[in-house]
Amino acid sequence: MTTMHEVPFVAGVVGSLPRPLSIQDLLPSFSGVDSAESAQSSQMDDAVKYAIRMQETAGLDLVSDGEWRRHAYTHIIADITGSFEQNSLPGSWGMSVVEPLEIRRPGLIAEEAKFLVESTDKFTKVCIPSPYLLGVRLWHSEVSSKAYKTRDEFIEALVPILRDEIIAVRDTGVTVIQIDEPHLCVLVDPKVRSTFENPQYEMDLAADKINDVVEGIDQVVTALHLCRRNWGRGGWGAEGGYNPIIDTMKKIKVDQYVMEFSIPAAGDIAILKELPEDSLIGLGSVDCRFEHIDTPDEIMGRVEMAMKHVSGDRISLNPDCGFAPAKGWDIPLDEAYMKLKNEAEASRRLREKYG
Repeated sequence: MTTMHEVPFVAGVVGSLPRPLSIQDLLPSFSGVDSAESAQSSQMDDAVKYAIRMQETAGLDLVSDGEWRRHAYTHIIADITGSFEQNSLPGSWGMSVVEPLEIRRPGLIAEEAKFLVESTDKFTKVCIPSPYLLGVRLWHSEVSSKAYKTRDEFIEALVPILRDEIIAVRDTGVTVIQIDEPHLCVLVDPKVRSTFENPQYEMDLAADKINDVVEGIDQVVTALHLCRRNWGRGGWGAEGGYNPIIDTMKKIKVDQYVMEFSIPAAGDIAILKELPEDSLIGLGSVDCRFEHIDTPDEIMGRVEMAMKHVSGDRISLNPDCGFAPAKGWDIPLDEAYMKLKNEAEASRRLREKYG
């Protein structure tokens, strides 16, 4: 059986695809256990198969389920535990933990993964939010402190839950388990760093908790996705190259770093030289935010620029981020399809050119 390491210039996705209105209508208004039930319906199964077929038709080697069963990539934790409430508090991301975490749907992400693996003969990817990311977004002092006195206590409570999910996902035979961690990445921006009393503490905490959830996980490619947030047509949420966090990145024990480089905010691509020499690189070479459709030549150009600094056999291709991190992202599905189709064509040409 061919492994992902044996295929040059693998063309794939980061995770999410835009959700048409018909898909959004299959989900209830809010995340939670009821949402998890709706997301497992036969109608949603059919929809997810369409998302998979679309990626196959585009020519991708590595596919996801589009994350169509989720309101948002972070909110899957509410579907698993049901310990959260919606709110519009200042500084809130729309939902906060309000009760001690109680697992009500164990193995929910593995259910997503199993369906994906059984629905395609391509390489497969499933994404899981990092403990630090969830801590930053879903703990709010005003409503969460009765459940967890501090944000860090909440983060610690997430670790065994996410680790159990990762083990269950691994056992489905999925190719890649990706840990999503944009809140480590936005610390590249000095304005963001200035909002924390001790930025290095934040970096170390993010790295340590990721290592806790992936320690000893084998028989699967573990990946770390780092982006500056994806606000769709609104652009990104941080500016700056990876230099301020590169030493922290190197401490995180994963097989692959999935990074963005199609936007000027990502900085100098030469930073790739600093990554561990045995690591794989998911190169963000396709824009996921704006209307412009990157041509195969533009995509190839970004890959070849990276190859000036690292060996091509370490590089796979992907967009900078998922196309729709949350349910209502206003990005046309056909736009995403054209971008992925051109990515796959760029991959084909790179294989032809470099072997």
